[in-house]
Amino acid sequence: MLKNVAVVILNSFTPFELGVVCEVFGVDRTDDGLPSYDFAVVAGEPGPLVSEVGFSVSTPFGLDRLKEADLVAVSAVSEARLQAYMSGEFPAPLIDALRGAVDRGARVLSVCTGAFVLGAAGLLDGRRCTTHWRHAPALARQHPTAMVDPDVLYVDEDPVITSAGTAAGIDACLHLVRKEQGSRVANGIARRMVIPPHRDGGQAQYVDRPVAMPACDTLGEVISWMQRHLGEPVTVRQLAARARMSDRTFARRFVQETGTTPLRWLTGQRILLAQELLEETTETVDLIADRAGFGNAAALRHHFRAWRGTTPQAYRHAFSPDASRVSPDAIPASPGGIPVSPETPGRSPAAYTPSRSLVGASPA
Repeated sequence: MLKNVAVVILNSFTPFELGVVCEVFGVDRTDDGLPSYDFAVVAGEPGPLVSEVGFSVSTPFGLDRLKEADLVAVSAVSEARLQAYMSGEFPAPLIDALRGAVDRGARVLSVCTGAFVLGAAGLLDGRRCTTHWRHAPALARQHPTAMVDPDVLYVDEDPVITSAGTAAGIDACLHLVRKEQGSRVANGIARRMVIPPHRDGGQAQYVDRPVAMPACDTLGEVISWMQRHLGEPVTVRQLAARARMSDRTFARRFVQETGTTPLRWLTGQRILLAQELLEETTETVDLIADRAGFGNAAALRHHFRAWRGTTPQAYRHAFSPDASRVSPDAIPASPGGIPVSPETPGRSPAAYTPSRSLVGASPA
């Protein structure tokens, strides 16, 4: 459930990170057919609360407001204030409120240095997490039982979600929207915000760009071609030829430009396309698998479960208003011809063969 959202701010909060959460969850977009959220900005300590750049925020909401939230987001604080908190303590009532939120089943999400607040509450212990790469070593030292990954945009260790600096908070918020309300809603919010609808959480926090770009046949053109031909079989060798590079040079340049490998990027885009088709059409899973470039339903189910933690059919039932009208042949069948329900895990994904469109694609 994702209907009630509260974002906590502390003294010397950073405006952009607060604005990220406000923009995703605090703007009424019902005129576009998107859901609205019961949204509040909550004071994490007695006011007035002054931002890093000097303006103050007054809010009528205190920590009691967190008791009704489905999602509690914790915004970032300035570096100077973070040092002061780390040498002392974060406000004890806030720490108790965050623990209480998780205990009753709510999610918590941190943006940038907000992860230090979650760490102080013990919510990162034994969990993978992230923060801005500049602060990752300090977070690891402060919370040695947390598994800090400085190289990713966000980490979803439900019910705890942590994101890296600044714009990565947008990615984490949209990831949660997509997870709870489907790609149509997440894409609709992204469209209104004029941003890309999805960046994979495993993508690198910062991307190395070569000083000199080739004058012809840029990767942008190749990536655009890939987006237009997701349903077609393609290998890294073919993409490299289109970019007029060797296989190794293309793979290396692709990681430098996008922060991820060609195969992972392509699989992620195909998953997004499959999600949209599951939500917006009544086509069979086999047909969607073919249109999205996976070749067959077994390959789609394997990748869909690996990336989204559920089956295509279960996803459709959760997020498609037309799910009840989907024809019976859309239900995946077991090798013996017996329909497999969304609750039936079926074969282990490790037993599946690669999609025909991914055969020969280098993982590098």
